Amino acid sequence: MAFRDRAHAGQELALRLAEWADPGDLLQLLVLAVPPGGVPVAAEVARALHAPLDVLVAREISTPIRPETPIGAIVADDPPLYDRQSLTMMHLSEDRLGDVVARERNELHRHEQVYRGRRPLPSIVGRTIVLVDDGLTTGLTATAALRFLRRHGPARLVLAVPVGSPRTTAAIRPACDDLVCLEQPPSLHAVGEWYEDFGPVSETQAVEALHAFHATA
Repeated sequence: MAFRDRAHAGQELALRLAEWADPGDLLQLLVLAVPPGGVPVAAEVARALHAPLDVLVAREISTPIRPETPIGAIVADDPPLYDRQSLTMMHLSEDRLGDVVARERNELHRHEQVYRGRRPLPSIVGRTIVLVDDGLTTGLTATAALRFLRRHGPARLVLAVPVGSPRTTAAIRPACDDLVCLEQPPSLHAVGEWYEDFGPVSETQAVEALHAFHATA
């Protein structure tokens, strides 16, 4: 196991980012966490890089038949991003998933209210954005998040994760300007395999971590 917990992963990720960056690479920096699991990782990154921290909520789309298998993802009010191969294998069409997407969209907006209240997402235009999650498996939520952010005109878009599947990181790399991934094991079955402590992060814990960061920032 590479990391004790998500905080340790964030500290290691911050070190790599600081080593990787050239002067000017991290100007007007904004760190965005994919909650809930990405929050404790991103908090350490933002703290080490002396950057503001916020969240970008993303939701996976799955079906009642295969709830353990994500087939897409949504961010904000953007159209869903689908894994076309999964749709074909499950004999599904976008039209048949309308109700599922509507439910997930409602849940996404509920999460946005929990994490951000009435506060709008900070301006993205012209900034270096570092999007942080606790790991990459399918990459669907990260890809949807990067697609959303790209539309808002960042100067530089960086995805930073402690661990990820080599196949997924290679597939997602064109969606960002830079990708920093500390560990890329040849066979990644679950992100949690690379953490000693990978317990679930509740909404309450994520909100408390955000409040704690902003109280000391």
